[in-house]
Amino acid sequence: MPDGGFWAILNLRAQAAPALATDFFTVDTIVLKRLDVLFFIELDTQRVYVTGITAKPAREWVTRQARNLSVVLSERVRPVKFVIRDCDTKFTASVDEEFGAEGIEVIRTPARPPRAHAFAERFVGTVRCRECLDRLLVVHRRQLEVILREFVTHDNQHWPHRSLAQRAPLALERARSPFSCPDATRLRRTDKLGGLIHEYRVAA
Repeated sequence: MPDGGFWAILNLRAQAAPALATDFFTVDTIVLKRLDVLFFIELDTQRVYVTGITAKPAREWVTRQARNLSVVLSERVRPVKFVIRDCDTKFTASVDEEFGAEGIEVIRTPARPPRAHAFAERFVGTVRCRECLDRLLVVHRRQLEVILREFVTHDNQHWPHRSLAQRAPLALERARSPFSCPDATRLRRTDKLGGLIHEYRVAA
């Protein structure tokens, strides 16, 4: 199916149905060990969940990550209706069944689509190439867990997203205060990931 036809049929935003996109990306450590990272991203809020990191993404492991995420998603006011994934063989029938048991429909993207998995691919490009992992040396899994936890917290709580009117995903539920130019002497900067990322706030 052509890429445009896939999105025209899916049209999740028009249906106002909360959905997730999920995918893996790999990280090579300096000792040449490859780690797989499984993540999910909400299409409506763009909130990211990194659910696990492993060197061996076996069926049981992936299914357990899906089950754990289902518990978190059950707390949403608007329940998720769809999960979009690609044809990666790590997503087995048991993973789809885990979501199906929660009333979530799994939608597979067409093979090799240029844009059908755009939400997930954009996050991978951000975390790997543009902002984080390609600028750091990763030694082992525990270090990678710390890096991704800090980056995802920054992305969800502080990073302004253009598609969210320059708000962070977790700031959408808060009332937006009127913008005013702050006094530069009251600005405070916090460095994250060794100074790779900066967060700013106005001192009280």
